Amino acid sequence: MTSDDIRTRMWKALSDSPNVMLSLDASREHAEPMHAILDEKANSEFWFYTTKTNRAASGGPAMAQFSSKGHDVFACIRGTLVEETRKEIIDKYWSNPVSAWFEGGKDDPALKMMRFELKDAEIWLAEPGFKGVFKLLTGKKVDPEEMGEHQTVNL
Repeated sequence: MTSDDIRTRMWKALSDSPNVMLSLDASREHAEPMHAILDEKANSEFWFYTTKTNRAASGGPAMAQFSSKGHDVFACIRGTLVEETRKEIIDKYWSNPVSAWFEGGKDDPALKMMRFELKDAEIWLAEPGFKGVFKLLTGKKVDPEEMGEHQTVNL
């Protein structure tokens, strides 16, 4: 499988369930669940609506952990969180589910939007072949390559 193929599979799985566990590299805080705002024309970044007091609000190098609904695509996405200050982007992705978190709407003083500028991702596709499934069912030693693809790709 090519890097493009595995990258495409990650984006498809992430668009089906855009929820990640996000953490700042410099923080000793636990990762927290966040809903990623994706744009099919922006495969090098995505966004999060959050508050100014959120543990990720300071930005910086970060990682987002992802597991697909079917548990067949896993990814650790690395990048840098920066404040999104472009009003047109804040407006573009605003929705009723987002507004439910902010009493003052787009003008809520607590609102902060973060842009995750992506660097790379380590991706695992859990697709065991017949041989891998047989070994799992019979308790035989399974080699990692029998369980699916694994690559680090640039984003």
